[in-house]
Amino acid sequence: MTRGVVVEADGASRGNPGPAAYGAVLRDAETGAVLAEDGRTLGVATNNVAEYSGLVAGLELAAELAPGADVEVRMDSKLVVEQMSGRWRIKHADLRPLAEQAMRLAPTGTTYTWVPRNRNGHADRLANEALDGTRDGVTVAREPGPWEEEPESLAESVQDPDTQPVSIQTQARGWSGGEAPTTVVLVRHGVTPHTVEKRFSGGLASANPGLSDEGRAQIRAVADWLSPIAERIDAVVASPVRRTLESAEIVAAALGREVELEPGFAEMEFGAWDGLTFAEVGERYPDELTTWLGSVDHAPGGGESFRAVQERVLAGLARLLETHAGRTVVVVSHVTPIKTLVATAVDAPLESVFRMELSPASVTVLAWFDDRPSMRMYNALPPGNDVFAAWAVKW
Repeated sequence: MTRGVVVEADGASRGNPGPAAYGAVLRDAETGAVLAEDGRTLGVATNNVAEYSGLVAGLELAAELAPGADVEVRMDSKLVVEQMSGRWRIKHADLRPLAEQAMRLAPTGTTYTWVPRNRNGHADRLANEALDGTRDGVTVAREPGPWEEEPESLAESVQDPDTQPVSIQTQARGWSGGEAPTTVVLVRHGVTPHTVEKRFSGGLASANPGLSDEGRAQIRAVADWLSPIAERIDAVVASPVRRTLESAEIVAAALGREVELEPGFAEMEFGAWDGLTFAEVGERYPDELTTWLGSVDHAPGGGESFRAVQERVLAGLARLLETHAGRTVVVVSHVTPIKTLVATAVDAPLESVFRMELSPASVTVLAWFDDRPSMRMYNALPPGNDVFAAWAVKW
């Protein structure tokens, strides 16, 4: 059973802006027992920055010591509580990065409760002790047992940070080992006429069909599914191919983002096979089709091999991870690039792409922790969609 913890956080600034510090307390929600404390100075900062810094520190304590637990945050800052609850906009540039960091750390279902200042005295005391030079860093009273659960929703898959235990001794100053990963939300484009007819459809060198009405409806459903986590999404990136660009524009409009293009995520080029059905390719190029189905190094119809696509996709991934490090990014792409990224994330051989199915307008979530990626979700459809029916459309 999932247990609960309470994060109490506060900030102090003597001058506003002036010398600033934060305090954070982690408690067992059932017993009220203190699990950990943190109090540190921040240099010169405003009181609001100090308050948000305390929130981040408290959520880091929860992630490290109580992964999988329900979290309630209690603060005497009306501003932070209302902004993190989504009722007030975050307008100040200095607060936005801290708020985004807190959003990435907060597990699904985190609640924010305003409390009077006299009920937040413990966190306030820690902040002032830090300012007075009598404390600096984390004190762990006790470590609760593991409370991890499997993610049950798209939001949980996207926003939960890694919660692997870290050594208190090695991470005593800041616990930087808990930095947020780069989370890549991969969306396959909606159906086109070629998809429905099960025709090979490549990248920019292809016939380049656009979305059908059904495909646009599919992507609108995905966009609606992603909308609750819009503030956590840093960018929407798309393959420049028409069907992915049209899909990305629908998603980006729903999330309030602009579309960024990444050619590395374009579909495999099928050369002479483009526009043909699988049966037609089998009739016209039987030997080549057999070779292609058994080799990641064979280029179909003078197009691209899986190996060539892999090199291109991983180059695009490297650019993405550099540009959006530690953020959540939606990438609208195609079957082959998405399966290639999945194989990379789970350290499977490239040949594993032959054993994966990927539905149109499906969502796959990968997290990249430096050189240690992981898969959080694969081939998921928005609620109310039939994944078994979607499998009938393979290409």
